[in-house]
Amino acid sequence: MRVRMGCAWVLWGLATGCGVALDETPREVTAQACPPGVASRVRIVNFPSLAPQGHVEGLTDVRGTLYFTVTPVWVGGTVLWRSDGTEAGTVPVRSFPSAVYAEGEPVAVGSTLFFQVFDQVTGMVELWASDGTDGGTRFIRAFTPDFSGPALRGVTALDDKRMVFFHQTPMRATEVWSSDGTRAGTVLLATLTDVLDLAYEQTLKVDEVLLFFRAQRGATTLWRTDGSRVGTEAFKKLDSEVVHVAQVGRAGDTGLFILRDGANHEVWKTDGTTDGTLRLDTFGETVRLLGGLGSKVYVAQSSRIYSLLLSGGGRTLVTTLPRDNEGQHHWVQRSVPSGDSLYFAAALEGQSPRPDDVRLWVTNGTARGTRELFRSLQRDDMSYSPVVATGTGAVLFLGSRAGAPLYPWFTQGTAATTGQLASVDVPVVQGLGPDPFVRSGGRVFFPASDDTGLEQLWSVPVPFTCPPGVRESR
Repeated sequence: MRVRMGCAWVLWGLATGCGVALDETPREVTAQACPPGVASRVRIVNFPSLAPQGHVEGLTDVRGTLYFTVTPVWVGGTVLWRSDGTEAGTVPVRSFPSAVYAEGEPVAVGSTLFFQVFDQVTGMVELWASDGTDGGTRFIRAFTPDFSGPALRGVTALDDKRMVFFHQTPMRATEVWSSDGTRAGTVLLATLTDVLDLAYEQTLKVDEVLLFFRAQRGATTLWRTDGSRVGTEAFKKLDSEVVHVAQVGRAGDTGLFILRDGANHEVWKTDGTTDGTLRLDTFGETVRLLGGLGSKVYVAQSSRIYSLLLSGGGRTLVTTLPRDNEGQHHWVQRSVPSGDSLYFAAALEGQSPRPDDVRLWVTNGTARGTRELFRSLQRDDMSYSPVVATGTGAVLFLGSRAGAPLYPWFTQGTAATTGQLASVDVPVVQGLGPDPFVRSGGRVFFPASDDTGLEQLWSVPVPFTCPPGVRESR
């Protein structure tokens, strides 16, 4: 994961424009931290007596049990762990030899964890499965590596029995595979050329099929796979020329994607069928998906927030986010739905590659219900703050108030329900990497560097309650 992942990033220029003021002026908020113990260390999994430090990563929920890996930097020797949220119930499952590193993203398929490791001795990437026991942790198959990033991409559970993934071969062909967790049941479905934007994880699960994009005879086509050879097929021509996928997302059960065709950005919806794959609107500038609420999908074009009807019918301007000066524009980094609102981190970008600021916003799809919640989040052009819904109302992110260190914070959509969760260092999202916060059972888990000086496994119960301790001023 952090050891071998390569990231290629393209940031597209955004058009600037003067924003109009929102109905509610952003508030300056001073919040107290939750008292110690609300968020707490589950167990020491990186031992100070052992060097070098290991990274806690690959956090994955498997039916209420958390799985994760700890890999010592430089020397390897990945250890697979599982946890029920208690110290006694957080135990190692399998230890791998030195020079073996965790790679890619694990996935839960029913009660089975699928995960990958890279073996520097053999030079191969290995697919493994585990039921949470040492004896039930088994090797499935080895694949040639991809030195620009994980060799197995788009790893997706289709149902409780089968998952699919893509393997980039040394000849740059793309193999589509399916696995049920056994060697015999791990089968090659198709070998394709010119599959688009897998390096940017531009695949989309809709119902029990995985959608992906391909350049085919000079055109751009949408493909799907249901985990079978006959069910791996093209089903929709999207453009008569080769265009690229700028972003994928969801609005409830409906898949969303944006195609970048020159200066135009097309917003599409899909249910995985030919007739259900439709273009909703075309913008002459870069747009970013925020997500869906009810019958609408919301997008950001620089500082302007628009709604689009999922049934079609054109766009409506919701509001314009304010800027500090006319030389800035907004770039939405990450967004997540929670309850009846969308939360999103928006960077204020100026002349420098590093954002001038990154602020957390919330919208319920109206101008009055769009408000700034927090400044500042992680400010970088290659890494981001997570914005993660806990499923119980609270949204977690990483924030820094007035130059303080970057710590985990929470919000429930108002200044009075925004506060610091703990005073520990949580990893930011590197490139296309995963969010550090993962819910499993009744807790949200995350890696954090604490008083041990090393990354350890931490968690917070959901829901949790902290004293308000908030003062607002205009």
